[in-house]
Amino acid sequence: YRKPMKARICRFLFGVPFAGFGTWMLFVVSGELMDAAAMRSWQPVPATLSAGGYETRSGDDSNTWMAYATYRYTYNLQSYTGSRVAIADGADNIGSYQKNLGNRLANAFAQGETVTVYVNPEMPSESIIDRQPRWGLLAFKSMFVLIFGGVGYGIMAAAIFARKDKDPESPEYSDSPWLANAKWQGDPLKSGSKAAMWGAWGFATFWNLISMPLPFLLVEEITVKKNYPALLGLLFPLVGLGLLYWAISRTLEWRRYGPTPLTLDPFPGAIGGHVGGSIDLNLPYSGTTTFKVTLTNLHSYISGSGKNRSRREKAKWQDRCIAHAEPGPRGTRIVFRFDVPDDLRPATAVKQGDSYTIWRLNLASELDGRDLDRDWEIPVYPTGENSSSIDERKIADARSLQAADDDQVVRSRLKVRHTAQGKSLYYPMAQHGLSSLSGIVFGGIFAGVGGFLLGSGESIFIGSIFSVIGWAIVMASVYSLGKSLEVWQDGIQLHARRRLFGIQIGHSTLHRNAFLRFDKSSNMQMQSGGKHTILYHVDGIGRSSEKIRLGEGFRGGPEARAGIRLIARELGLPLPDEPSANDDGDRRDLSPLEYNALADDN
Repeated sequence: YRKPMKARICRFLFGVPFAGFGTWMLFVVSGELMDAAAMRSWQPVPATLSAGGYETRSGDDSNTWMAYATYRYTYNLQSYTGSRVAIADGADNIGSYQKNLGNRLANAFAQGETVTVYVNPEMPSESIIDRQPRWGLLAFKSMFVLIFGGVGYGIMAAAIFARKDKDPESPEYSDSPWLANAKWQGDPLKSGSKAAMWGAWGFATFWNLISMPLPFLLVEEITVKKNYPALLGLLFPLVGLGLLYWAISRTLEWRRYGPTPLTLDPFPGAIGGHVGGSIDLNLPYSGTTTFKVTLTNLHSYISGSGKNRSRREKAKWQDRCIAHAEPGPRGTRIVFRFDVPDDLRPATAVKQGDSYTIWRLNLASELDGRDLDRDWEIPVYPTGENSSSIDERKIADARSLQAADDDQVVRSRLKVRHTAQGKSLYYPMAQHGLSSLSGIVFGGIFAGVGGFLLGSGESIFIGSIFSVIGWAIVMASVYSLGKSLEVWQDGIQLHARRRLFGIQIGHSTLHRNAFLRFDKSSNMQMQSGGKHTILYHVDGIGRSSEKIRLGEGFRGGPEARAGIRLIARELGLPLPDEPSANDDGDRRDLSPLEYNALADDN
């Protein structure tokens, strides 16, 4: 398969310069340590200075210093001259070592004092003033060894040992494209938890190596120059400690629950059919533990251009269920199943180019000690197959639990009020307060940068773009933070009143006899790492296609379905006879089981 081979060669060559620089720095650090060890046997002798001090070398954005000296000494009745001051050659600005040593030599030279030098007894012409290793400088250089060497050799190893995918365009895979992916060669499938664990350690190591020299660099700034704002630089090592905690947590989570193999039924998962299967956990079975499984269809794409290119993901469809748990060979077996619409895109077997499709399965549970959180990228294709070995009663029981859980969550977020005209539903402000505040801060930074660029006159075009984008984000986030919705019926009409920070900004109505059906759709989603949550709103649709907003802020399709059940129950609205197919994100509305349950309630 030529395209992946070419990509592997390019990745290997890309890692070579990083590995080369890291290797060279390793030789430098090793050489300095070996010199320091050898100099422990050198003999101290007095020397007379003929010059001493330090030089300041100005760069583009910083200054460096280098201590210097020339001196004369006598060893075994022979006279010698020397100029080596320290083990590491060259100028630097790591701490104040060079300036302190230079000042000491300048004072000794001005007062005519002798200094102690260390002489190699086997070659007396070799001498040095300071034979101690500079641990701060060695740590700084070691950072380059580990970062560049680790990145370089890691890229090269990944290019050599990565699994070889097949050509998905080959005729032999026209009917079974998932066989082109080396990771999808039959059940069980492995989760990405182990890779995430090593990724956490890699990022934590990278961050800590970068921030490790900061305490050495900031000592003089804080203690001598009294530059107290430089204390903010200590945040980077603190963040590094947090990343180490994160990596340790991922490791403990991996050790507790094991590899969690996933067996799909059917294999592959079916668009227009079922995505189901079982997951085995190294966890003693408990009937009180709840496991939630989320299936998401994602579009992965490249956004931006040039140096600002970045890969992003957007959820196109999502469903969630409480899984059935039972005793299993490893301790606990998780059984789940989803009904998947037939108009979604299949998974991309071999990821190429800027755009491809991912089907991601997530298993999560809040447990004592370490929470469970596992992801799988799974093959899902339009085969229309159904599960053959999953007990329908297990799925029905799990759906009933899911419906009850969603009903409870929705009721906790909505306020049902009793008025003189009947019941009303109130959706309060700040339903997604944290994300709204984050948007205000992020947009404010964008707008501030744009204002600075406009004010300085350096880049009016870029400044205008930043300002427009920033203020747009701020305004949208402020609206999301301050909006509220009240829905009620007076026996004749349905009413929806929109407020912003308590001020009414809109009022719509729909005659009850004109109400035809519910419609749920999504135009917003939240993302945290690889986790996506589609936010839904629910509208009432009239016979003449008029629309009234009846609910909003539901997190995921199951919550939206629970919201429909609650709205119908509290406002006395009819439910459709069968699931609706016209929604943009989650095309599965109420299941027949849920409709029957609601009909019984009514």
